[in-house]
Amino acid sequence: MTAREVSYLDLQARTGITKHIGGPEATDALIEMCHIEGKSEVLYVGCGIGVGPAYIAKKRGCRVVGVDISETMLAWARLRAREDGVADKVDIRYGDILDLPFEDGRFGAVIVESVAVFVEDKARAIAECVRVARTGGYVGMNEVFWVAPASAEFAADARREMGADLLPVADWRALWEASGLAERVIEVRSIDPRAEVRARLRWVGGRWALRAFGRLIALYVTSPPARRAMMDQLRGTRNFSPALGYGLFAGRK
Repeated sequence: MTAREVSYLDLQARTGITKHIGGPEATDALIEMCHIEGKSEVLYVGCGIGVGPAYIAKKRGCRVVGVDISETMLAWARLRAREDGVADKVDIRYGDILDLPFEDGRFGAVIVESVAVFVEDKARAIAECVRVARTGGYVGMNEVFWVAPASAEFAADARREMGADLLPVADWRALWEASGLAERVIEVRSIDPRAEVRARLRWVGGRWALRAFGRLIALYVTSPPARRAMMDQLRGTRNFSPALGYGLFAGRK
């Protein structure tokens, strides 16, 4: 196994840690923008370790379906729902944002956070989310993009080390305009790297973060490929670019 075989998402799955830009405050904003209520059935795409589905179920008391393409993440997400006491409200299953396994018009809201950045066909990803939203329902997305020209080196690092396919904010605006959604809203926000560290801890919770850190240390000690991948990604984090920002997108079907 080489370092390149241990990707950014592989490390997250193996340690049981995921995040999205903006932390719980961004999710709270999307909950409001998408008018999520207790009677809603919500789809959370790219659920990772399951914090998002459990958080929305607890906050609004609604039923949430979480999907991810990683079987390891799905196992974490089911554990998270049990530990957070919402296993009766959260259904975790396999699903790909490019081919969601649901009928048309099922969900009152579809929430996506830091998922489309990892797929090339973003228009198809948006279309799939719109397809499974019911008429009058909402689609909300939280995604990272370039807000200013970035160096070629940083752009290459983002793709190589994180698998991220970053677009300029203007391209994201065009994608959202073409989504077919009504009442479209876009909030462009800046990124504070130090605040993001605190947001990650608030998102996953202290106890979960400590356990994940223990698994990370164990991987660092026992797996040279994982260790090399960690160091590559740490170098990329230190070069965090001020050219990055993120957006909250919402619209009604």
